[in-house]
Amino acid sequence: MVEGIEVSTEHWIGGERVASASTFTDISPIDETPIAEVARGGADEAEAAVDAAKKGFETWGAMAPKERAEIIRRVGELIEERALDIAKVETRDNGSLLGSMTNSVIPRAGYNFRFFADELEKLAFDDFDTRGHTNHVSWNPSGVAVVITPWNAPLMLATWRIAPALAAGDAVIAKPPEWAPLSASLLADITRDAGMPDGAFNVVQGIGEEAGAALVAHPDVGRVAFTGSVATGKLVAASAGANLTAVSLELGGKAPFLIFADTDLDAAVKQAVNQFDNAGQVCLAGTRLLVEDAIHDEFLERFTEAVAALRQGDPRQETTDIGPQITREHFDRVDGYVRRAKAEGIEVVFGGGPNEELGGLYYRPTLFREPPRSAEIVQHEVFGPVLTIQRFGTEDEGVALANDTTYGLSAIVYTGDPARAERVSSALVAGTVWVNSFYVRDLRAPFGGSRNSGIGREGGFWSFDFYSDVKNVCMAPWT
Repeated sequence: MVEGIEVSTEHWIGGERVASASTFTDISPIDETPIAEVARGGADEAEAAVDAAKKGFETWGAMAPKERAEIIRRVGELIEERALDIAKVETRDNGSLLGSMTNSVIPRAGYNFRFFADELEKLAFDDFDTRGHTNHVSWNPSGVAVVITPWNAPLMLATWRIAPALAAGDAVIAKPPEWAPLSASLLADITRDAGMPDGAFNVVQGIGEEAGAALVAHPDVGRVAFTGSVATGKLVAASAGANLTAVSLELGGKAPFLIFADTDLDAAVKQAVNQFDNAGQVCLAGTRLLVEDAIHDEFLERFTEAVAALRQGDPRQETTDIGPQITREHFDRVDGYVRRAKAEGIEVVFGGGPNEELGGLYYRPTLFREPPRSAEIVQHEVFGPVLTIQRFGTEDEGVALANDTTYGLSAIVYTGDPARAERVSSALVAGTVWVNSFYVRDLRAPFGGSRNSGIGREGGFWSFDFYSDVKNVCMAPWT
């Protein structure tokens, strides 16, 4: 039981709960106490899951799209019906704010399933003619898809990929994050209750280097979708590449937040504060504040005042704005970045260390001022409540600063000039650019990263292109 909710800690393989010979301890970041002992899968469980998925694919992949869509839509509805229970479990498991999980994050996971059910029913490409020959395009299921997901929003981020893979007709094996594995188990229960055939959806718990590596390397896997670090993404790509398995990689970012003097300063400050959301554990966050000279000082004053009003504490409390880091290991990693930046002499505007009043895994929102462009704190993804602020004089200088990393996942631009917005957005290296907004994700739009932020695009038709074998039939005229 977790927060009064029954959660299985065993794998879900072929429509059955499966134990392992060993377990790993799942620890809550809220108070660093153990939540559960979770089945620790490895090569044997990966093999069993692939076998089960191959059998499940025979039924699921052959099912009529409308019938498949009805089951997927029901999964989404059940997620929404059980949103509060799922949110309670996930908050306990990964430390995200309960209010946010209940009101937006978990319901969005349900919507993701309903969206791809709808897209499946209207998936089509108009036939076209080539010298009297008719071309007909179709999307055929590709087989077994492995989805390896991160811990910062485990269920919602997983559904961005699980839902379209299932809609495409693939049988899915989910490998949830070992730091926050429990909501995937609840999703398995939901797929069962929605009437999904045995083996169409499977969950293998375990450590990435064990269960995840075995799944990625399996020759009978047709697709691998991974969200995580650049270093691990490279290992995933190399392992999958040995079997020519197609991969989709979302590998994090170091997004610029460009703020021009002609912007609505109040709106820019408010949005900048939002970059501390989820204790800074958001790959899309604009962690590099780039502010035009003319408003730099005023922005910094207002921003510092607004951050001071944030309340840090237990994420289950309605009054909390910022919760803990996910694990002691990750907390130490964040603190290491901060300590090294301070040792380099980079000025700390506020924060700069753990929250001594709360103890545990709570880290104070931190801002570094005018770090060198080459500084580690500027170039590397910290994935914690740590931002930098740099000033620029001209539009070209701002764009140059924004593009001066090896990442290219997202960017944020605040300006009052539509022409400037178009120029700057066009010049930025990023898979997604938000103008005078942030974190607006329409599933019809492509999503993915450039440079070290990943490979591929998903969303809408792009998702079906990845999780399917796209086929063209060119037919000569009948005589």
